[in-house]
Amino acid sequence: MSRLQVVSGKGGTGKTTVAAALALALAAEGKRTLLVEVEGRQGIAQLFGTEALPYEERKIAVAPGGGEVYALAIDAELALLDYLQMFYKLGAAGRALRKLGAIDFATTVAPGVRDVLLTGKACEAVRRKDRSGRSVYDHVVMDAPPTGRVTRFLNVNDEVAGLARMGPVHHQAQSVMRVIKSPETAVHLVTLLEEMPVQETADGVEELRAAGLPVGNVLVNMVRPRLLDDDAVRAASAGGARADAGGAVRAPSGDRRADVARALAAAGVGGAEQLVDPLFEQAAEHARRVELEREQREALAKLRVPMYELPLLGGGVDLAGLYHLARELRRDLGVSDA
Repeated sequence: MSRLQVVSGKGGTGKTTVAAALALALAAEGKRTLLVEVEGRQGIAQLFGTEALPYEERKIAVAPGGGEVYALAIDAELALLDYLQMFYKLGAAGRALRKLGAIDFATTVAPGVRDVLLTGKACEAVRRKDRSGRSVYDHVVMDAPPTGRVTRFLNVNDEVAGLARMGPVHHQAQSVMRVIKSPETAVHLVTLLEEMPVQETADGVEELRAAGLPVGNVLVNMVRPRLLDDDAVRAASAGGARADAGGAVRAPSGDRRADVARALAAAGVGGAEQLVDPLFEQAAEHARRVELEREQREALAKLRVPMYELPLLGGGVDLAGLYHLARELRRDLGVSDA
């Protein structure tokens, strides 16, 4: 698999959770993964139940098989100080500039430079070697900005073109783009089986392709289980309680209602008559949701991008939930031998 895995998605789809689970999945069987955060939200620290991440690579989890997950929250100001030291050897002078507010000014007024610094740090981790010449990290996973901003964020070469056509900033942007537009990188989009996230995913895929950025997979998150088989869904759609044009709920036919009441009574359920209509309403609602999700799956299939589904975790996402999602990703994406 690609060594730089970028994870984006519409807000509320759980992209940070999926990025964390992907990092765990890629770190399995003795691998080492770096999980990078670029938005300053400390979402990774919250997921893993650790203190706020500093601007340093810190081990936060052990994956199945002894692999390790490290995390880094990239701070644009500190990254610029690293950059100034690397290219200009400013040292204490750079720190003095920060005290004067010049670093904050540079990263705020020139957003293209900020993106070069954030993406550049991740790409440096992808290329970094140890003394034996082996890659320090087998994979780098970036929890990237939301879908609506990710193409511009990643396409840093265009962003800085009007700011610097030569010199270290220009060369740094070109170096970043050589990684991001190569087979070393894959950009995954997280979505839900809902109309707005699916539409934003479709727009994101189109924008990434237009920019020449490598589209990876569509990861459908929080997929709820099917409670009824196809026959039961059709029956619920056709004969269940449903609202008429005026909004009033129309009860199921008498025969069907009586059949359900008898089945409930035979199972020892008290007050069976009072439960029939609510049960039919829930069945009809479930049938409507199944149909809407089918439509969204069809819309995603038209994108011609590999699609994988992750289950909704009823108890919320804790550390155990992250490991569960990591197992799902290992199986679906085939990353156990990555």
